[in-house]
Amino acid sequence: MPRNYWFVSDTHFGHENILKWSATRSGLFNSAKEMDEHMIEQWNSVVKQGDIVYHLGDVFLGPNNQERKAKVMSRLKGSKRLILGNHDDVKDLSRGGWFKKVMLWRVWDTRPLLFSHVPVHESSLSERVISAGGINVHGHTHDNGSPEGPYLSVCVEKTNFRPINLDEIES
Repeated sequence: MPRNYWFVSDTHFGHENILKWSATRSGLFNSAKEMDEHMIEQWNSVVKQGDIVYHLGDVFLGPNNQERKAKVMSRLKGSKRLILGNHDDVKDLSRGGWFKKVMLWRVWDTRPLLFSHVPVHESSLSERVISAGGINVHGHTHDNGSPEGPYLSVCVEKTNFRPINLDEIES
């Protein structure tokens, strides 16, 4: 059975203050706990156990409570990989053993796609990505979406709070 690949960014699990500055989140959730539960439900509604999920950074923010983080991560289906975000503590996230791989970015092997947390300047995109009409799939920008050009935001605010499938990225 072929594997499904999913992509998501900027979940900010446990982050109460994001409800104050994200217009999308403040209009939907009354607490970080309510937001977390919704994102877990959305994630598990599309991701199956054998699937691979790339989280493009900023997984948690808020109290550094390993037990709380473990409870969230254990409920999320799929085999997880992490592309580090600006709020991610690699030591902390590695300690939990929740991610099969941790990286700074990833160029897809068979398709012209670059995955990163922050949108990469167009002049820094590899020739293989640009010449093949590829895109930089990214996070970090939350409600603001992507800059003009070959970019696609997978911030949860832009994906109905769920991971999106590789097929959705290529369509």
